[in-house]
Amino acid sequence: MPFFTQKKVHEVQSFVLKFVNSHSEVAESVELGQRRESRTRLCVVAVLIPYDARTIPVREKLPVITKEFSSTGMSVILSEPRGYDRVVVGLKYQGEMRFILARAVHLTPMGGGFFQLGLEFLQMLHPGDHPELREVVF
Repeated sequence: MPFFTQKKVHEVQSFVLKFVNSHSEVAESVELGQRRESRTRLCVVAVLIPYDARTIPVREKLPVITKEFSSTGMSVILSEPRGYDRVVVGLKYQGEMRFILARAVHLTPMGGGFFQLGLEFLQMLHPGDHPELREVVF
């Protein structure tokens, strides 16, 4: 490989390393301060469904990408701000859909038109108790 090509590749590698390090969990924990519970970064497809005590409008489901999980909550990435109070989170686990009722705790702009929605888990919801959830698949 010619020297000038090696130099260009090295420049890219140097930048990517700095970029990744600046977005690491350690860097974010310094920026955000101490959290009550550690997070695990996990990027999977999920669905959000608006929730109120009377109904779960499954036709309003919104596919999202997860960002982080803890045992008490998670965050997802949205392409537009949504004014959710409570949502049903649908996750595929071992080939089956599982559902968690969650409360929105923050909606934070990320830049580029994206938003991070922080959710606090409240309880599991079961399709036997909410038959409309049987329709939710992806």
